[in-house]
Amino acid sequence: MGYWRRLSVAMRMPSADSAANPDSLRPALVAGLRELAVVPVEAREILADRLLEYLALLIRWNATYNLTAIRDPAEMVSKHLLDSLAVAPFIEGALADLGSGAGLPGIPLALARPQLQVTLVESSGKKARFLREALRVLRLDNARVAEARAERLPEPAQYDCAISRAFSSLGEFVRIGAHLLKPGGRMLAMKGLLPTDEIAALPTDWRLIATHALRVPGLDAQRHLLELVRSED
Repeated sequence: MGYWRRLSVAMRMPSADSAANPDSLRPALVAGLRELAVVPVEAREILADRLLEYLALLIRWNATYNLTAIRDPAEMVSKHLLDSLAVAPFIEGALADLGSGAGLPGIPLALARPQLQVTLVESSGKKARFLREALRVLRLDNARVAEARAERLPEPAQYDCAISRAFSSLGEFVRIGAHLLKPGGRMLAMKGLLPTDEIAALPTDWRLIATHALRVPGLDAQRHLLELVRSED
């Protein structure tokens, strides 16, 4: 808990964005964090503060940059923040968030798990600018931005996991991200309904090793996390 104690002290100094925090969303967010149990009880309020600071920044930038189609802040709590954190138990080591967009799921995961090293991979210049500003405002030193297309990112065999909730097919996901994985690394695909056709169409050198049905607080919809590895691993 040393990290969270230090962070609690640091956060007593208000940031430029603290006044913009959508605090009416706090009860739903804290309840969701309690249900997901992604951090210890004593760290829950601190993480809620950090997530609300990120959300306030996202709401403000979204008005101009169109970072996400979801405009309702209450929906953002469940569909962005809690949806991202629902996969936290399955992530470890160095993580590449491919097609990170507004920083999802990478930023919430980096906030909740300071031991992770997260790279937000995003090719859109305007989205990469937002990501860099978010990391600066949040003082998030366990995350970085790589402004590049995932398939062209020159960091082979550097990551334990690669994750995305943006790619249309599992086959395309492994095609553009497989080179980033260390031996034994995992591709983690966030999906809604279980994509049985995509699983059946996986390249022969890849296999599905686990399917996790996720419960996202406040979201009445199916969510799944699929773990993929190379067949020879």
